[in-house]
Amino acid sequence: MSRITRFTLCAFGLLLAIPAAVFAGEPSAEGVEFFESQIRPLLASKCYQCHSAKAEKLKGGLLLDSRQGVRAGGKDGPVLVPGEPDKSKLIEAIRYTNPDLQMPPKHQLSRDEVALLVKWVKMGAPDPRVQTGPVAPPAPFDWEKEKQFWSFQAVKDVPVPQVADSTGLESPIDYFLQADYESHHLHPAGPAQKRALIRRATYDLTGLPPTPDEVNAFVADESSNAFEKVVDRLLASPHYGEQWGRHWLDVVRYADTSGCNSDFPIPQAYRYRNYVIDSFNKDKPYDEFVREQLAGDLLPHANEAQKREHLIATGYLAIGRRFGSGASEFYLTIQDILDNVGKTTMGLSIGCARCHDHKFDPISNADYYSLYGIFDSSKFSFPGTEVLRHPKDLIALGTPEESQKLHDYEQKNSALDKTTRELALKRLAIQALIRAQKTPTTQPVVLNGQTLEQVTAALGEAREEQRKLDAQGPPDVETAYGVVEGTPHDARIQHKGVYTDLGPSVPRAFLTILGGQKLPPTETGSGRLELARWITDRSNPLFARVMANRIWEYHFGKGIVSTPNDFGHRGQPPTNPALLDFLATRFMQSGWSIKSMQKLIMLSRAYQMSSEDDAANASIDPGNTYLWRFNPRRLSAEEIRDSVLAVSGSLDPAVDPGPHPFPPQADWKYTQHKPFVADYPTNHRSVYLMQQRIRKQPYLALFDGADTNDTTPDRPLSTTAIQALFMMNDPLMHEQADKLAVQIGMALPDEPQRIEYAYELLFSRPATVDEIHLGQQYIVAADQKLKQAGLPWDQQYRAALSSYLRVLLSSNEFIWLD
Repeated sequence: MSRITRFTLCAFGLLLAIPAAVFAGEPSAEGVEFFESQIRPLLASKCYQCHSAKAEKLKGGLLLDSRQGVRAGGKDGPVLVPGEPDKSKLIEAIRYTNPDLQMPPKHQLSRDEVALLVKWVKMGAPDPRVQTGPVAPPAPFDWEKEKQFWSFQAVKDVPVPQVADSTGLESPIDYFLQADYESHHLHPAGPAQKRALIRRATYDLTGLPPTPDEVNAFVADESSNAFEKVVDRLLASPHYGEQWGRHWLDVVRYADTSGCNSDFPIPQAYRYRNYVIDSFNKDKPYDEFVREQLAGDLLPHANEAQKREHLIATGYLAIGRRFGSGASEFYLTIQDILDNVGKTTMGLSIGCARCHDHKFDPISNADYYSLYGIFDSSKFSFPGTEVLRHPKDLIALGTPEESQKLHDYEQKNSALDKTTRELALKRLAIQALIRAQKTPTTQPVVLNGQTLEQVTAALGEAREEQRKLDAQGPPDVETAYGVVEGTPHDARIQHKGVYTDLGPSVPRAFLTILGGQKLPPTETGSGRLELARWITDRSNPLFARVMANRIWEYHFGKGIVSTPNDFGHRGQPPTNPALLDFLATRFMQSGWSIKSMQKLIMLSRAYQMSSEDDAANASIDPGNTYLWRFNPRRLSAEEIRDSVLAVSGSLDPAVDPGPHPFPPQADWKYTQHKPFVADYPTNHRSVYLMQQRIRKQPYLALFDGADTNDTTPDRPLSTTAIQALFMMNDPLMHEQADKLAVQIGMALPDEPQRIEYAYELLFSRPATVDEIHLGQQYIVAADQKLKQAGLPWDQQYRAALSSYLRVLLSSNEFIWLD
């Protein structure tokens, strides 16, 4: 970072605001003469270029061309303490004693010029300049200009466009796309084959392959609404929530561990995961879904079940990544939360304004801390760290009596954690004093009235008490990892994002560009409920657009806005803005129903097109920006694993398999050198695999699974030799291929039928004559090799068939969708 940037971001702030009264009144004649003869020319020649009303780009919000401007200081506060140059940031900067506070940035003032400014400040900074009216710090952005940017304009209820050729167009979506085809001289691909279509839809909505019976029933159904019936059936499947809940968990960077140095487990996190899955299955209105996650503890509830659900929903905020091992790093967790809330719900990188005004989007440093105060006024469940080992502030989901039991237990643990830590540190201090003694002495070293023996004894007693409490274990109370109200307060700006370098406080409020609503004076809470309402309000132009774009992206592989987490200046503009607004409007009109939006999309010609290439179209639109064909896609890591388990008959279809088998809390003794590491094998859907922050689940890492440390709006795609080796050689693949071989071998009497069934099961289509012949050749050759290797005769055919099936499972046709 350049000197000028560093300086203008933070140099003109003081830790304490300086009242205007400390400035002298009208300057004396001597002061006026000194200012006019020495100071005004110096400021004009050395400072006005960056710090005057006529500056091309005002730096740091500081005006030095008027008395009012000097007294007001920069956007982060005053720069002068009249009479005390050593306490004035301006003097510190021109002295060049601090490498981060050096002004002017390129040419240091001479020693005499510095002396003149020091003398001026000692005189009380006399300044005869008069300006009519108060000088207000300039706005960090031209708000009216910024509001003209496409994503900050109100969502428009656009009409369906007129097209020259409306043949076969039934969905309004297709009219928007047809208009693009016609303007770019493109010709849409024909309809997909029914087998490819049902496979595409089944994976998109459930993440699982269709069964042969489901495929054959759809192929045989010649009714006009045959595909609509398939879509309705899939949307009603309990596996729908597992697939679409996984998308949401990607975006909100879900994990089952905290991310601190020891990556402590969060046994209650799974409740939030299940809440997400259940909400998608119920088609909970999207605005309600988001409000519950931001402020579920503050929402009204009709019964105890809904109250419980609302409390669990706040797990979204609680699962923000923890950093380090103490409480001092929590400001980074709030940074993580603000960044995720902004990207997930509004497509804005709010976190970029933590240290300074956003460099690209209209989000000021003050905006950031107006939101920071809302979350800093809330109380978060604490996961435990290697320093403070026991969780606390968990939310009891039962009776008030159970809540009190939990509170008492947590208080005892917290007190003992604190005591043992303090005694251990004191013992280390005494031992250091003993080692530092130059001459031996019989007198014991005493620190705060205690000897080494006394501290050691007290530490032993505290640890024994802790051991007994650990052995007793926490009360049998159902808990959630979430957020409730804390101590309401406004946050102070942290200069350069350093939480110990505090500037002026900022009232809790919403982003200026989106309305800048402030908490009412009567509000006595954190402001989370108001924030939840501000974000989900229909007048927020980003809320509906961002989610409508995500739904489109998960069906077509790319959003109308190809940067789904960035609707700002650095993001890509929409390829079809009218279509995006049409979808956002219909989303709101549907009552925020995600399932309704999916049905609208899937019944369009665009979704049901084939993926067949076309050279003429490709020469005009090589990236398929205008969707003249359907984009093929590789299955996700979860879909590949789940499909292998499903076709082999091993998949446990149970929804909500319960918590992970974490070790007992008393055994959480990890250190920075030995963080928590575990994999818990399961035959349930991959969405239920245990997800760590510090260490990715190995299989998911191999196939481009979500990053649990950051939001994942879309999965990256890699193609590596290791992936191919996994599909052929991993024990999981050997085991599942063997089970599939047994299933096929027992179900069908001869080899051609077995191969035919394998194709139906794995690829949703019958095998060709050539494919059956090649399969038979492979099995015979493999059987002979296994015989020569000495494998018992009764195992030879099973192993040969299993080997053949591994080849099919490793093929592109199995892991790609057309």
